[in-house]
Amino acid sequence: MSTEPDEVKARYARRTQPERYSLLRPDVWQSVQERQRAMLRLFADLGHTDLATLRLLEVGCGSGSNLLEFLRMGFVPQHLSGVELLADRYQLARAALPAALNLSLGDAVELSVPDQSQDIVFVSTVFSSLLDDAFQQRLADAMWRWVKPGGGVLWYDFTVNNPRNADVRGVPLKRVQALFSQGKMRSQRVTLAPPVARVATRIHPNLYGFFNVVAPFRTHSLAWVSKPA
Repeated sequence: MSTEPDEVKARYARRTQPERYSLLRPDVWQSVQERQRAMLRLFADLGHTDLATLRLLEVGCGSGSNLLEFLRMGFVPQHLSGVELLADRYQLARAALPAALNLSLGDAVELSVPDQSQDIVFVSTVFSSLLDDAFQQRLADAMWRWVKPGGGVLWYDFTVNNPRNADVRGVPLKRVQALFSQGKMRSQRVTLAPPVARVATRIHPNLYGFFNVVAPFRTHSLAWVSKPA
């Protein structure tokens, strides 16, 4: 009998059009920069003045692009770690990231991480690829165990379903709160809807910002779920 991680591998194997996520595309680099600015504002609001002191683990780190962003922000390799389910993406991440940054290959639920050892557990567009509610909760419970009191889960994912892709589903904020029911959540809407962004930026890159001021056009949430100190 297949497990949810096996199903995720099969779903990713069906995906095409990797160029759709290239940073050479104006819709992509603007959405990435928008998210970066939002995260940096969040870190400042939380009172973090020295990111080098924080321990962060990314669940579903892919080819390592997010961890590279965190290094640029001021995190240090020895305090960063990541886990990735897909072997090809893991290999790309291992080749791109410093040796001092700990990477693991496999199912994050089975990962051996000391309880209350991480200031931040980051997860980006992972839960929208998990279609099994029970597995979602198991992963959320593991992530919550890893977070230190006073730390939190940093979440980025889309909130609405994609009618053209049955392999994913949106994760509304009420579901995020249910997954981490013991935490206190703050959130903001970010990221212009990708179909809108692709069409608009083909006309002119500046139209990303023009349409992004309309809140209903933003399809993703950046959320911080804090663990009581």
